[in-house]
Amino acid sequence: MNVWFLGTGTSQGIPIIGSTHPVCLSSDPKDKRLRVSVWISWPGHSFVIDCGPDFRQQMLTSGCTALDGILYTHEHSDHTAGLDDIRPFFFRQGNIPIYAHNRVINNLQKRFEYIFQEENKYPGAPSVNSNPVEAYKPFAIGNKTATAFTVLHGSLEIFGYRIDGFAYITDAKIIPDESLELIKEVDVLVVSALRIEPHENHFNLQEALDFIALVNPGRAYLTHISHMLGFHEEVQKILPENVFLAYDNLEITI
Repeated sequence: MNVWFLGTGTSQGIPIIGSTHPVCLSSDPKDKRLRVSVWISWPGHSFVIDCGPDFRQQMLTSGCTALDGILYTHEHSDHTAGLDDIRPFFFRQGNIPIYAHNRVINNLQKRFEYIFQEENKYPGAPSVNSNPVEAYKPFAIGNKTATAFTVLHGSLEIFGYRIDGFAYITDAKIIPDESLELIKEVDVLVVSALRIEPHENHFNLQEALDFIALVNPGRAYLTHISHMLGFHEEVQKILPENVFLAYDNLEITI
């Protein structure tokens, strides 16, 4: 299974518009981060987790030409605002399946009413097939099985996903024990690490590292990174040997 990090930034991306913070002014490509998302593929199958406002640019950069579905972690705009940009896939393939908590599907129906509309639909609008997902109940994606698990983003229940030996978590602050047990000793863990200082709704770097130690994966990658975490090159030097700072367009194989 191949995993392409489409975006590794937080809700504003890096650089932030108008910011003079040193990380925002960095010339290192690894310090330039689009909104967080990954493209997961294996022979004959192609899925993304989340579809944020940079989705079009991410698809063009990665070279993705087929999309079998979108798995959503939650409804916040930096994870969902690119839904309209599935149109080229829809025109070639037909309805695009989406997988999400029922609450998230309801939210998308309100925000993108024209996509979900069935009568008098605008002819240029894309269409989706909605697949409600429940935590800890496996579901099929292509010829593989995915399992959503609960993560708390502040007080909001959102989803992480496990597919084979790969686990993906973003926007986490609390991970219930049942979720921890589901992903212990996975081959690859991706988890958010917003910044150095504590945050009320997100893991900071130390919390992410403590969680990685509990999971004990083969490898771990940090994502959903803000400019306040620091320069990629400097942060990577202080991480444990099996923990890596993800960056946009990083491609790994599991």
